[in-house]
Amino acid sequence: MATQTTDTVTIQPARNVVGSVSVPGDKSISHRYAMLAAIAEGRSSFSNFSTGADCASTLSCLRALGCRVSHGVTVEIEGRGMQLDAPSMHLDCGNSGSTMRMLAGILAGQSFESVMMGDASLSRRPMRRVIDPLTQMGASITSQEGRPPLIINGGNLKAIDYKTPVASAQVKSAVLLAGLFADGETSVEEPMSTRDHTEVALRAFGAEIDRQKNRTTVRGGQKLTGIQAQVPGDISSAAFFLCAAALFPNSNLVIDGLGMNPTRAVLLDVLAQMGARTRVIQIEERHGELIGMITVEPRELRGTKIDGAITAAVIDEIPVLAAIAPYTEDGVRIRDAKELRVKESDRLAAIAVNLRAMGAKVEELEDGLDIPGGQQLHGAEILSYDDHRIAMAFAVAALRAKGETVIHGASSARISFPEYFHLLQQLTSE
Repeated sequence: MATQTTDTVTIQPARNVVGSVSVPGDKSISHRYAMLAAIAEGRSSFSNFSTGADCASTLSCLRALGCRVSHGVTVEIEGRGMQLDAPSMHLDCGNSGSTMRMLAGILAGQSFESVMMGDASLSRRPMRRVIDPLTQMGASITSQEGRPPLIINGGNLKAIDYKTPVASAQVKSAVLLAGLFADGETSVEEPMSTRDHTEVALRAFGAEIDRQKNRTTVRGGQKLTGIQAQVPGDISSAAFFLCAAALFPNSNLVIDGLGMNPTRAVLLDVLAQMGARTRVIQIEERHGELIGMITVEPRELRGTKIDGAITAAVIDEIPVLAAIAPYTEDGVRIRDAKELRVKESDRLAAIAVNLRAMGAKVEELEDGLDIPGGQQLHGAEILSYDDHRIAMAFAVAALRAKGETVIHGASSARISFPEYFHLLQQLTSE
């Protein structure tokens, strides 16, 4: 069970995870739907839009750019076509790197100056990875040594053929969005495949996209048309419940309306390798995205190794996979995850510190972690480092620990999943 004060949550050990749950709309898809709706013709309407603060930051920026946005049970956005209004104030992206990086691609094609800023955490995060390709396309972008705030002077863009130095769906998306405003065909080639929500969403809004292996091409000058869509449930949010259920052999969990995009559902493959099987009860396609209902079939957890393309595919889920790693039989090895050091926190360091606080042995490497299995954790004082995924991941680790665990900075969960601790309590209450 979870007891929450203003910024602290106390987690008691649980016996199982039982019940049915729906998770908020996918954060990645919500960002993209909103941005494309802004530059589309006509009105778009979205149900199950993400309730997280990050997506609220995107909607706030779009309002500042002249879009009419209503945010109730559904989110409705009146598209402005390809020309937005010059903002009268700085665009506040809050804690959302997705907002800043992807919206920069659209702003690069606008004929005005805009200033994008964020909170203290976002202001430390690297933006050179989008500044470089957008500058090659013709935008003028000023930063603080590659970090926010960003001052973007957009205008006429030229198409480029860009190879991303890191596997990043946000970088790919920024370039593809800028490509809509460019003269000619813009191509992005990645070192390994990343989530394809932008490509799927572009097609849903009427754009033609060519994708060949790790290379995606978009033609400039295409017009988008508004859509009505249901945002699939966020599998990165569901990961916390899936991993929690996997800790207890007598769990019985059903998750409905879950996004099953193949570039995101790799998590289910990793859990299967660890011994926790999931079963898809039903599945359907909506606007190119797969949505399904799944159940978890817990078994004794084995270990696994997460590296290479698998790491890129489950980068957001690594904190919770690491949090349950001590309870596995053989442990978990994580490699090629250096990107986690430049998220909302240094997640590799945060995971190591908190696992050790709970009595676990863990080796921290430059690009990963070695977490032995067969360990019993105890309750402890946990620091979230104002990182939503760290706070939520260690609530899962606490469920099988001995004694209560106190998580400080728990309010950071509002960034992606405000309802999380309430739902966790419901699923673990007898």
